Amino acid sequence: MNLILERTDQVRFFTNMREVIAALGISCSDYDWYVSDIETNGFQFAEGWYSGGELEPQITSDDIQFIWAVFSAFPKGVRVEVREAPFVDGNPHYWDGSEPGPQLDGASFEIACWESSATILVGLDAEKAGSYRSTFSDAVDLKSAARK
Repeated sequence: MNLILERTDQVRFFTNMREVIAALGISCSDYDWYVSDIETNGFQFAEGWYSGGELEPQITSDDIQFIWAVFSAFPKGVRVEVREAPFVDGNPHYWDGSEPGPQLDGASFEIACWESSATILVGLDAEKAGSYRSTFSDAVDLKSAARK
């Protein structure tokens, strides 16, 4: 399932990953993460692989706003070769009306931070989608927000 949260007052600011992770009903430590295409509100954040234990303190220690970023979640212990890093800025697949999947093979799901004005969730299972929607009722199916 693919969702987008935009045009809402249900968040203090968009793309606060601490709030996104909590709304999904998961912990960072449940996964390994590949983070790419990163621009923040001034915080240094390196592209690459993170264990959940490494990622969690980074996103919970400060109010980091990810203006652009892709967080690809993998089962713990799974790290694939990344030939082309996932990207959000300029990615047409979010807006073409299709049902995109995670950009990296083997990823369980991905979270895309869109221009600090939307959070895009790709490849969620029903449980995570339901949890997210119970926190952010303004989230809608990504396909319905297509900008053809």
